[in-house]
Amino acid sequence: MHPVLRYTLTVVGMTTDSQAWVPESCTLPSGQRPLRLAEFDDLFATALLAQQRLSPTELRWRLDATAEATARDLIGRESSCCSFFSFTLAPDTGTLRLDVQVPAAHVDVLDALALRAAAGTTA
Repeated sequence: MHPVLRYTLTVVGMTTDSQAWVPESCTLPSGQRPLRLAEFDDLFATALLAQQRLSPTELRWRLDATAEATARDLIGRESSCCSFFSFTLAPDTGTLRLDVQVPAAHVDVLDALALRAAAGTTA
């Protein structure tokens, strides 16, 4: 069993036509944002089993356990460009639990992420 890991997550490029919600602290070049978005879309489409809103500032995702390496890689790379989101990734009864948190000032960004993830849920 893997230990609980804490990372920083920044999700960029919710849409390819509007980057208005992306925080100024994001250092991912604008041209790479649609590519990163496609990676998150793929993770949602292939591994996201469920999503739960724990509070206005926190989401919980249940991912297929077979996506662990993909999720760790994607989140690790994403954390290198910005520390806007924080999350906890941990094994949980045959699945992975990914808790995503944002500061209260950025609930709108988490809302956009939740909508994007809900559109790709596999369950």
